[in-house]
Amino acid sequence: MFETLIMKEIKQIYYNRFGTSFYWKKDNEVYLNKIQFIFRDTGFYFNRQEIELFQNCIKESYRLNESCEDCELKNKCTKFLLKTPCFQIDLAVSIEELSEINDLVEGTIFKINLDDYINGVGMN
Repeated sequence: MFETLIMKEIKQIYYNRFGTSFYWKKDNEVYLNKIQFIFRDTGFYFNRQEIELFQNCIKESYRLNESCEDCELKNKCTKFLLKTPCFQIDLAVSIEELSEINDLVEGTIFKINLDDYINGVGMN
């Protein structure tokens, strides 16, 4: 019953095995101005600009950690620092987690842009 109640209060955008993104709903109205991301034990509530900033933070984390390419522990090590649009919050993640977060963010952006196109210009 609790899961059903929660599902009625959100409109899912995208999910993978690591997390999910969704819009909140209240009184059957979907609030499109911010997107909730949930992964690990963490939740972020971002507007579109913040999502793009987060995507850039992910790219920067990949770039800063290129030197670990030959390391045997690369996929399990949690030494990768992932900055967030919330300047007070950084996350320590493994490269696997970074990849899953990247997929979650890119999938969410793709789905939002696709929905915008279908419900906008694409309605012709």
